[in-house]
Amino acid sequence: MNWYLKVLKENYANFNGRARRKEYWMFFLFNLIFAAAAMIIDNVTGLAMEKVGYGPFYGIYALATLIPGLALAVRRLHDVGKSGWFLLIALIPIIGGIWLFVLVVTDSQPGSNEYGPNPKEEPVLAAY
Repeated sequence: MNWYLKVLKENYANFNGRARRKEYWMFFLFNLIFAAAAMIIDNVTGLAMEKVGYGPFYGIYALATLIPGLALAVRRLHDVGKSGWFLLIALIPIIGGIWLFVLVVTDSQPGSNEYGPNPKEEPVLAAY
């Protein structure tokens, strides 16, 4: 849950830097849970549209998490050394989604890259 809140509070629209796999997938997991809960609320309250299965609660939630989700995906791509524009690869039918999935499950580039230091590596404090 802390990873989810970190994305929403600290990095809401931060497209710079890098994001670990753990941050990405924990946000993905909680986002999926909360989106499903919003859909259930829409259906239980009778606000869901018949043909699509969701309504205003889900719509508001989806709009509220759109920017942080995109920012996190861009930072995740930065972590593997790719530009955020690689998100557009998902527009290629079938192969694009598979390629993007492979990129987000790939381990971080060791050390620093052009997008910043590796978030996995703890900063070493000098002993005095």
